[in-house]
Amino acid sequence: MDFADRVRAGDQPDDRQVRPFELVIFDCDGVLVDSERIAIRVDAIVLADLGWPLSEAEIIERFVGRSEENFVREIEAHLGHPLPRRWEDAYQHLYTDAFEKDLQAVDGVVEALDQVTTATCVASSGGHEKIRRSLRLTNLYERFKGRIFSASEVANGKPAPDLFLHAAACLGVPPARCAVVEDSRYGVEAARAAGGTARSPGNARMSEKTTALARRVGHGGLL
Repeated sequence: MDFADRVRAGDQPDDRQVRPFELVIFDCDGVLVDSERIAIRVDAIVLADLGWPLSEAEIIERFVGRSEENFVREIEAHLGHPLPRRWEDAYQHLYTDAFEKDLQAVDGVVEALDQVTTATCVASSGGHEKIRRSLRLTNLYERFKGRIFSASEVANGKPAPDLFLHAAACLGVPPARCAVVEDSRYGVEAARAAGGTARSPGNARMSEKTTALARRVGHGGLL
């Protein structure tokens, strides 16, 4: 059963599933760029150094799909005190070096994007600098230049709907006419809360999900 089959089998039909989408909103990390495995590995080193050792599975459960602000809040809550100003400067080189060495586009995503003729954008929990760096390192930046949205622009990050509502409003598309490609449960919750359509079957590779959705909506098709 492919991604589209899972969608049809697992969801109740509604008006959004019988009308074409006008905008495909892509998350960045784990959807366009294969960054999450790298970031999680570095997160584990940083958290252990700060005094909060967590396994990679625990990091995925707590933080994947959430904003950088949420990451800091949870650390401070666990430690019981605020982090020093500019605390992250001491660790930034770990992320930069790892990304420059290992970051790649998600397998198959370029081919999937080539099939999409519907309008597209990126809406990510990362900051603008991080999103731009990731997209540039993987030669995807020019595809989305001028249509990149960050959780730093809204009051509440995922799973709140703010980011997807903001992206849709900026591009003049009703949320119900948006398809969202996400890989985290927080992102899926945010997309559905915004009134969009999100699909993320857990046992499919991200490249398969992205490609399948592109085939369904890339030419104004139905999901």
